[in-house]
Amino acid sequence: MTRQIFLDTETTGLSPESGDRIIEIGCVEMVNRRLTGNNKHFYLNPERANSEDAVKIHGLTDEFLADKPLFSAIADELMEYLAGAEIIIHNAGFDVGFMNEELRRIGRPRFAEHVGQVTDSLLMAREMFPGKSNSLDALCKRLEVDNASRTLHGALLDAGLLAEVYIRMTRGQNTLVIDVAESSSSEQSIDVPLVDLTQFTLPVLVLSEEERTQHEALLADLDKASNGKTIWRALVA
Repeated sequence: MTRQIFLDTETTGLSPESGDRIIEIGCVEMVNRRLTGNNKHFYLNPERANSEDAVKIHGLTDEFLADKPLFSAIADELMEYLAGAEIIIHNAGFDVGFMNEELRRIGRPRFAEHVGQVTDSLLMAREMFPGKSNSLDALCKRLEVDNASRTLHGALLDAGLLAEVYIRMTRGQNTLVIDVAESSSSEQSIDVPLVDLTQFTLPVLVLSEEERTQHEALLADLDKASNGKTIWRALVA
């Protein structure tokens, strides 16, 4: 089972070293490339004031956050939820830096010690689309993910958008790739009886026009998602 969690945070400012704190955490779970709906969402009291610039981005005021729990109150639930999973974050260094500081305050190990691994989707996007804007909004537009409801940043909303973006960026992976090294290392000698295939009559299935149209539409989607880099299009040309 492959368990991945898309995580996003909102904060009071840009610098955990200067005392800025996390005020919102959103997590979206995906198992075997399917969204499960088993998500987590927390608003947090940062025990300090927001910067004006931060409020303009996320809209979470000091008054709204005043009665929300402290990070220490939700830490057990959050870390248990994240334990062992691959955590996918857009610009991971930012969010992990804040998580490390929050965990340090309550005497816990660093974030990476709680989870299976951390994957930075921003680095993935830069490799796929070099020289282009790879913000979450830009990727949503490029990969045709609907983000019309994103008037302000929100951790759970952004985590959900990131999950959709990631699925489209990695479309086709984990389905056609065979790990040759793993296969050869576990290879054992097995006696397989020979079968005379001439005794079988194999039926020939012909695509219907509807099936052919759906297949062409899928190929076009794959070509668009790869920014025109699909090999079969080049071979046909």
